[in-house]
Amino acid sequence: MSEVSTEERLTVGVRTLRGDPKRAVWKLSLPMVVANVVQALYNLVDGVWVAGLGSDALAALGLFFPFFMIVLSLAGGIAIGGSSALSRRIGARDKPGADSAASQSLAIGLGLALVLTAVSFPLLPHIFRAIGAKGSALELTLKYGRVLIGGTVLLVFSNIAGGILRGEGDAGRAMRAMVLGSLLNVGLDPVFIYGFGWGVAGAAWATLLSIAVSGGLMAWWILIRPSTYVEARLRRFRFDPGITAEILRVGLPASFAQLSMALAMFGMNAIVVKAGGTDGVAVFVAAWRIVTFGLVPLFGIAAGVTAVTAAAYGARDPGRLRAGYSYGIRLGLLMEAAVLLCILLFAPRLAYLFTYSKQSAHLAPDVTRAMRTLAWFLPTVPLGMVTSSMFQGVGKGMNSMAVTILRTLVFQVVFGYLFGLTLGLGIRGVWWGIVCGNVLAALISAGWGIDTIRRLEQRFSQLAEAEDVAGS
Repeated sequence: MSEVSTEERLTVGVRTLRGDPKRAVWKLSLPMVVANVVQALYNLVDGVWVAGLGSDALAALGLFFPFFMIVLSLAGGIAIGGSSALSRRIGARDKPGADSAASQSLAIGLGLALVLTAVSFPLLPHIFRAIGAKGSALELTLKYGRVLIGGTVLLVFSNIAGGILRGEGDAGRAMRAMVLGSLLNVGLDPVFIYGFGWGVAGAAWATLLSIAVSGGLMAWWILIRPSTYVEARLRRFRFDPGITAEILRVGLPASFAQLSMALAMFGMNAIVVKAGGTDGVAVFVAAWRIVTFGLVPLFGIAAGVTAVTAAAYGARDPGRLRAGYSYGIRLGLLMEAAVLLCILLFAPRLAYLFTYSKQSAHLAPDVTRAMRTLAWFLPTVPLGMVTSSMFQGVGKGMNSMAVTILRTLVFQVVFGYLFGLTLGLGIRGVWWGIVCGNVLAALISAGWGIDTIRRLEQRFSQLAEAEDVAGS
């Protein structure tokens, strides 16, 4: 249970949001870094255990991943929009508005989940045939995907509940729920995949059960036995068009931004198939899982930056906003430089996680080479990701979306196609195209972020002067 001051009725998380921005970014980021690292382990564990079933099974995970990202992007976008609106209300000391933001985000998310389930389930075979999946790979992809799509309501609720906790600065409990679910998933994978003989479907069931446990714990804290700063109400829910519009103004662009990552993965899979065939996809899946695992700490930092900059924006404090943004970038740069070094040093051992079976052992040299190439863009990612999070915090959802789309759909896919296919450099050219696209997008994004904060400083200064004149 979060600590509450009986004198001021403020949670420790709310006090943190309103306090020193550097300390706030650190305190909110650290639990989420831990949670995201542990949670990402089940993605790796799924891949490691499924790799033992052969390259078709591993390719099935890679083929379904972009589609699953679409569902995650929609759920995550609403969670980000609700969290951002909630934090801005906390910064402005508007408790009823914060309560409404939590309630509206839950209602929007649950409605979205029902629609997604009804629309997605019958379309799965057509979607994967359209992108070229066939034979055993198609069959395994459908077995894996149908389980997860059936649990969309659980997935969406878990995302939004976590966003509510983070939005009010309670990153510790969000971490505990995520870690519990992830550790459960790690333990259930071998039992469901091999013990029960469920294969790739077993990996999906393990993931779904872990999400249910995590979401159930957060439901207890927020809805069943409320112990949070905000009071989320579903039984006596009242639609608030103003706050709903505010949530969607950040949430929809955030969803489309994350959706662009899924679409980019569809595009990258198509490019990789042409450049390297089915084995190329398996290599890409394995290497990309390791490299993107290295980005996991940044998602924790990004969540902290969104909450801190949102609270600073709500309080009209540009100094705290700039300090939180700058500190987030510096912290991210240090973490990703360390990740790059680890991947360069241990790439062969990391590749073994996905190539330990006889069916996939021949992929080991290519997976190692791919990891050592792709990892070079990691230290530049904080420039773009933290900028995107700052944009979400200050309510500029379209700017945040543009930053992500610039990196994924524009530069990453275009440069991958250019280097790999147009210039005829093959699969290695695709890897270097991804690196160049990410680096260029990060530099452009950082410049945009710095200019935006400068403009906000001028705006807040003008508002303060106008209020002083009106008060006198």
